[in-house]
Amino acid sequence: MVNYEKLMILAIKEAEKAYEEGEVPIGAVGVIDNLIFKARNNVIKKNDPTAHAEMELIRKISKKTGNYRLAGAKIIVTVEPCPMCISALIHSRIDALFYGAKSHKWGFYTKHKLDLSLFNHKINVHTGIFEERCGKILSDFFKRLRSQKR
Repeated sequence: MVNYEKLMILAIKEAEKAYEEGEVPIGAVGVIDNLIFKARNNVIKKNDPTAHAEMELIRKISKKTGNYRLAGAKIIVTVEPCPMCISALIHSRIDALFYGAKSHKWGFYTKHKLDLSLFNHKINVHTGIFEERCGKILSDFFKRLRSQKR
């Protein structure tokens, strides 16, 4: 049985690495076929607006497995995915998504109210794993960023 809290700790560590690199601190972990993959935001480093943690993770898993269809994959991310990322997760056919903090600015559901039942692939979504801890990393990052701009 997969321990999603332990996997979220790995995702949080990836978010902390992103924080230290000056990236928006979002981390993601994926599990498929007993393999564990880790990724974090790399938008600034790569000058790529699609280099969100989830997108980076999908790319890693797809490359390693040799398949863009990730049936059986479980994705754990520190923050609710944006519309672009949830769309990519749907297209990659993951089985389940677990996320920590809600995103009131970009969240596919919290902000945009996307109804996942309207899509051709169904993802089991689970929320709130270490929600406060995941949210604190983000809020600390943006507080630090705002204080640097003064």
